[in-house]
Amino acid sequence: MTSPFAPLTELPPDGRQSETALRIARGTARLLHAHDYCVVSEMPLASGRRADLVALGRNGDIWIVEIKSSVADFRADHKWQEYRLHCDRLFFATTVEVPCDIFPRDTGLIVADSFGAQIVCEAPEHKLHASTRKSMTLGIARAAALRLQSMADPAGPYGVEF
Repeated sequence: MTSPFAPLTELPPDGRQSETALRIARGTARLLHAHDYCVVSEMPLASGRRADLVALGRNGDIWIVEIKSSVADFRADHKWQEYRLHCDRLFFATTVEVPCDIFPRDTGLIVADSFGAQIVCEAPEHKLHASTRKSMTLGIARAAALRLQSMADPAGPYGVEF
């Protein structure tokens, strides 16, 4: 019996991200995977916000990465400060063309392209409360499972907000 997932190689883009942001996300996800984290993109949070990348480590650590594809993208967005409530470490990810000095010093920084990324500045740790960690971990697991199932059954009743 063949796997129902065999012909599916990647999630289609949802249309919200620029090509540059998609390239940053791909390279950053590869970096996070190399650090033994699994990644869910466009993750809805309890606050009503949506994190660009949420990474879950083998030890339960949760990182959020906010992607900024340009200086204008960074300056237009102030919601990232709310993401601290949902992670142990908060990073920005950008391209080499965006000046690193625009990003806050109390966050981490990743520079990425389509093929990989590098952590330029480590993010300070601020441990989550146990109930928030449990809620986030369950949210990550549910989002990943629903997305995987929706790939196997695109016409299924899975909804669009996972």
